[in-house]
Amino acid sequence: MTEGLSRRQALLAATSAASALAAPVSAAAPRGKMPLDEYQAYDGLGLAALVAKGDVEPRELLEAGIARLEVVDTKLNCISQRLFDIGRKQIADGLPKGPFTGVPFLLKDISVDLAGTPTASGSKFFQDDIAPADSTLVTRYKNAGLVIFGKTTTPELGLTGTTESVAHGQTKNPWNLERTTGGSSGGAAAAVSANIVPVANASDGAGSIRVPASCCGVFGIKPTRGRVPRGPRSFESWNGLGTVHVISRSVRDSAAMLDISAGPDLGDPYAAVPPNRPFVQDVGADPGKLRIALMLAPTSGAKVDPACIEAVHAAAKLCQDLGHIVEEKAPVIDQKATFDGLVATLCVSVVRALDGRAARLGRAVTADDVEPVTWYYYQQGKKVPGSAYADARAAFDSTGRAVAEFQQTYDLILSPTLAKPPVKLGLLSLSPASFDDYVREVMAFGPFTALANMTGQPAMSVPLYWSAEGLPVGVMFAARMNDEATLFRLAGQLETARPWFNRRPMI
Repeated sequence: MTEGLSRRQALLAATSAASALAAPVSAAAPRGKMPLDEYQAYDGLGLAALVAKGDVEPRELLEAGIARLEVVDTKLNCISQRLFDIGRKQIADGLPKGPFTGVPFLLKDISVDLAGTPTASGSKFFQDDIAPADSTLVTRYKNAGLVIFGKTTTPELGLTGTTESVAHGQTKNPWNLERTTGGSSGGAAAAVSANIVPVANASDGAGSIRVPASCCGVFGIKPTRGRVPRGPRSFESWNGLGTVHVISRSVRDSAAMLDISAGPDLGDPYAAVPPNRPFVQDVGADPGKLRIALMLAPTSGAKVDPACIEAVHAAAKLCQDLGHIVEEKAPVIDQKATFDGLVATLCVSVVRALDGRAARLGRAVTADDVEPVTWYYYQQGKKVPGSAYADARAAFDSTGRAVAEFQQTYDLILSPTLAKPPVKLGLLSLSPASFDDYVREVMAFGPFTALANMTGQPAMSVPLYWSAEGLPVGVMFAARMNDEATLFRLAGQLETARPWFNRRPMI
């Protein structure tokens, strides 16, 4: 009893210290050129603080990011577009003063638009689909002082849990080049994990922020539905499942990025409830004594790898040591209705995306334009009746109600992020050798994450565990609707108790 109590006291003492990732002890680099090891020692807010103090110039940070990209991308293949001149022009034109002034930044090559560049969506069919204007979110990024110098890879239309495509090839995991980065924000996760940038844009329709965050050993949170705007070219994605945010190395970068991103845009059909204070203020704040439900099995009944079970048990033990209550319990939902709704949503969304592109091109889409699984979704989507799409939304809403009732008792739901550690490349590709094998592998890999997209609640993957093979294995926490604050408070506590910032792949 005494030994357990002293451990808890030690952990609580650690979490009461100042949040990790203020400027490192080492001195700032000499003016003119920032060494890569110095550049990699800071998170985004840390780099911005150097700029604000005059210790480093934005140009130095950008060139360091470019240099790091050139070192590692030949191995990782995580960059789909090099936009170095755009970043240099931003700096030359003068950057606004914001929380991230001068910080190099990458956009995911789907979900958001950068004027005058293609939004290629991981597809050869979209390679020259030039954006007519910046997305509202991109404008907010620029206003915060971020310097955009490239776009990251994604699978075609973000449709699978790996980042592999005919258009760009395989994006490889920095921890093991034979393994997947996850998807669909795998390029973003690889770029952050490999220290090209400390934070990168990402999006999540069924787990596409949390899956790659888990695979690459970094932090990723899917915000509440409607928290971050997607317009003006597209206001809603995947029947309300999709949202946009970032992947980062530090918790505070994610929180500060949500502060500069959040808030409704003109014409948005709905918006999340505004927070009581900036999210960044919750990082390092006391989360209180949380009641956490431990969910060990997905609602689909898919088998979970022992490494993922071990990871979530270790996270539960850590939470208990920090004073939280953890009980094994899971919500009950209608698995068939939600699965059917997800399939109908994906198929109809593919039809809308491909037909929209075909209309801009003035010709019909063909099987040669897209990958085989994408074409299958397209063909099936043409057969989905309107009632099935409406039924999908109703199933998601009913699921949201069931989980909300469950979470009247529990502040958070803890589960594995994935049912397996990062799998080998090729298994989840949209151009599979066997369609049946593809379906089986997809169902086995990522059965946990889509639930939070259906309900709309915020959820995060936290990098607390590495397997015996040295592969990252994330754990997921889901909070109540509109309660990102609790996630950031707990994440800051976990980050202090089990730091991961300086745990980097050898690449």
